[in-house]
Amino acid sequence: MQKSIQKMTDVMAKFVGYSGKVLPDDITAKLEELSKKESSELAKTIYKTMFENQKLAKQLDRPSCQDTGVIQFFLKCGANFPLIGELEQILINSVLKATKDAPLRHNSVETFDEYNTGKNVGKDTPSIFWEIEPNSDKCEIYTYMAGGGCSLPGKATVLMPGMGYEGVVKFVMDIMTSYGINACPPLLVGVGVGTSIDVASLLSKKALLRPIGTQNPNERAAKTEKLLEDGINSIGLGPQGMSGSSSVMGVHIENSARHPSVIAVAVNVGCWSHRKGHIIWDSNLNFSIKSHKEFSYE
Repeated sequence: MQKSIQKMTDVMAKFVGYSGKVLPDDITAKLEELSKKESSELAKTIYKTMFENQKLAKQLDRPSCQDTGVIQFFLKCGANFPLIGELEQILINSVLKATKDAPLRHNSVETFDEYNTGKNVGKDTPSIFWEIEPNSDKCEIYTYMAGGGCSLPGKATVLMPGMGYEGVVKFVMDIMTSYGINACPPLLVGVGVGTSIDVASLLSKKALLRPIGTQNPNERAAKTEKLLEDGINSIGLGPQGMSGSSSVMGVHIENSARHPSVIAVAVNVGCWSHRKGHIIWDSNLNFSIKSHKEFSYE
């Protein structure tokens, strides 16, 4: 048991650190695609600098952004996964190890007491969100570095039903034309629509974890994703908010059923350096990486 715990801790620590240095495959591909669409020399230069930044981060084995964010884990864990009882402490210990080994910036400040713990671990940090899957012995883990300029300043509200989904679109556009420019575009925009503000907020964060290019399975939601993407691109934020043809890498909507009296909506955005990771463990503690094809634990 102890060897299994240590193995999972070590792998998760290395994977968290790696995800802060090397962008996911889908993000890299999308940035390359968007860079080819730009015509202005300024936009081209910014993209060139972004790619050089990523190259140096990998070569120097250093995080690609000085803000390595608050570490967040989103779990889809089988009820029969052998380390389900130890998993929360494993993830906390992996953050402690990654903070030292990667290294990661110290980003856990105890509220009210106002001191930095110096280890990225504090009261309820790292953030761990659970989903338990019956009759499964696998554990699917999404990792995310939530930065202080992008997804942490998310916005949410509750609309009256008469405002309809037009109200959802208006809310998203209002947010994107205000703080969107400061979140280091091009952005990945996550929108949550549900029955309460807490549900919508969590859905908007989960939307950021979907692979770029995927669509909401609901036809109307998927159409809204496309309309919002076109609308936000038309603002012309461009790379780093310095103008250009593309403002976003995509818009993802996640939704739940809602109470008849309310439409809750939340918006979270990922910056161009969108540091998410996706790893799946089986019952024998073998793992597969879905987000970074070059990751190796050797």
